[in-house]
Amino acid sequence: MSHWTDAHCHLQDRFLSQDDRVVDDARETLARAYEGGVDRVIVIGTDLATSREALAMTALSGPVEIYATVGQHPHDALSDLEPVSALAREGHPRLVGIGECGLDYYYEHSPRSSQRAAFATQIALAQELDLALVIHARDAFDDLLDVLASEGVPSRTVVHCFTGDANEVVRCLEIGCDISVSGVVTFKNAQSLRDAVRLVPLDRLHVETDSPYLAPVPYRGKTNEPAFVTVVGEYVAELRGESFTAVREATRANTARLFGLQP
Repeated sequence: MSHWTDAHCHLQDRFLSQDDRVVDDARETLARAYEGGVDRVIVIGTDLATSREALAMTALSGPVEIYATVGQHPHDALSDLEPVSALAREGHPRLVGIGECGLDYYYEHSPRSSQRAAFATQIALAQELDLALVIHARDAFDDLLDVLASEGVPSRTVVHCFTGDANEVVRCLEIGCDISVSGVVTFKNAQSLRDAVRLVPLDRLHVETDSPYLAPVPYRGKTNEPAFVTVVGEYVAELRGESFTAVREATRANTARLFGLQP
């Protein structure tokens, strides 16, 4: 019997340290994930340092399969992107995606023009290397679609931690994007997201934690971790009126397809 896959998490040292305390190391976190029914995770890069760390983490031995992405978050769009691109071109055997990259107009830590340029460059990199594209989008939906229309949507693209509404999910699906759902779907104020999640075809759906952020109810306010992807998956199954097994098997297969893994 297969286990759950966490399609998007952050296990690098930077993310395991919160409130000036080390939560624990990645091995302990992954051991809890396996005990909870998770046997595959995708560790996401957000800049050069965390991308290198994500690739290094794939060497950890244990029952949980670890794969990595390399990317530059829109918050860091002013940083030189070439070292990140060069790292991706090294061809690490467990590099499976580019990102997370995209647009974030909620915090706007980088100018919008710089965010758009960095996003376009990483779209092109995913196309060049035939890797999945992992998109971050917050309060920038129209511009996000504009950049994708201009640059082209890679054949394997996912909008991670989707938080949009029904109209936005349909527009993403129409251009070929998959949709990944995090613990936000369990939040009390997320009804529009729940309505959107019901519209996603089962063969385009993924589940993730985005840990250490956004722990699902009933763990909200605590440090998130890959073990909690089972909570997200089971909530999504109930929301959609599908069996836990069907959602687990489909999301595992979808993430394998997206990232070019064995099913």
